[in-house]
Amino acid sequence: MKKTLAIALSAVLAFCPAPAFAGEALERVMQNGVLKIATDLNWPPQSFLNDDNEMDGFDVAVAREIAKRLGVKAEFVTPSWEVITAGKWAGRWDISVGSMAPTKDRSKVLRFPAVYYYTPAAAAVHKDSKIRKPSELSGKVVGAGTSTVYELYLKRDLEIFGAPEFSYQITPKKIHSLESTTVLLDDLRLGDGVRMDGMVGNFTTIRDAIDSGYPVRLLEPPLFYEPLAAAIDLGDEEFAAKIAAAVKAMREDGTLSRLSKKWYGVDYTAAN
Repeated sequence: MKKTLAIALSAVLAFCPAPAFAGEALERVMQNGVLKIATDLNWPPQSFLNDDNEMDGFDVAVAREIAKRLGVKAEFVTPSWEVITAGKWAGRWDISVGSMAPTKDRSKVLRFPAVYYYTPAAAAVHKDSKIRKPSELSGKVVGAGTSTVYELYLKRDLEIFGAPEFSYQITPKKIHSLESTTVLLDDLRLGDGVRMDGMVGNFTTIRDAIDSGYPVRLLEPPLFYEPLAAAIDLGDEEFAAKIAAAVKAMREDGTLSRLSKKWYGVDYTAAN
C-alpha cells in the first residue's frame, strides 16, 4: 500500500510543469499572514456552509490544517469550479483544496504539490430504475458535473496521474452536464428518466445524499479511484514545497487519516 502511494505521489509530481519563478506566492501568504483557499460552497461532505454559517467539511478541515502548519490564518473563497481549474489565478487566491484530480489538461495550468486522499467515483440511478450495473447505462442519458473528471470519464478522455488502472464501463447516448454532483442529484431525484437515466459522481457525495433521503441507488463496482490533490497556480516552487511538506507531515502523524474517518467513516488517505 505504501509503495503504491509513493508511486502515485511521484507520478503526480512528475507531471507538474517547472515553475516560471519562485517565491512570489509564498511571500504573499507569509506577509499577509493569510492563506486564501478556493473551495466549493455546496459540496458536502467535502465543503459546505454549516448551521453556524461557517465553512465546514473534509476539504475545509484539511485546508485549515495546512494553513495552521504554515503559521497563517485560513480564509475561504468560493469561485466556480471552471474558474478554479482554468488556472492563472493572478493572486485572487493562493491554493485550491477542493478534491481536485490531477489530470493531464489541468497540469498544463496548475501545479499539484500533494495528493491528500483517494476516493471512488461511482455511477448512480434513481431507486426505481431497472439498471443494476454501470455498463447498463451505455446508450442512456448520463449526468456529470461540468469540467469534472466524471464528465471526462463519460467522454472516454480521462487521464489522471497517479490513479489506479481502470476501464471505461459506460458509453452514454448523451451527457447531461450540470454545475456539480449536488445539482445532478437534485435532477436525478425527480424520477427515473425524467431528466436523465443515471449519473457519475463522487461516491461519498452520492452516499451522503442517499443517507439524507434521496431516492437514489449506487451501482457497483466503483468506476475508478481518484487521487485528489491540493492545487496551486504555476510559478512558485518554494510554495509547492511548503504545501507538500505540510501534507506529508499530516499523513505521517495521522491527521489525514483522522479527518478522513471523521468525515467519511473510512480512511481514504491510502491508494487502493
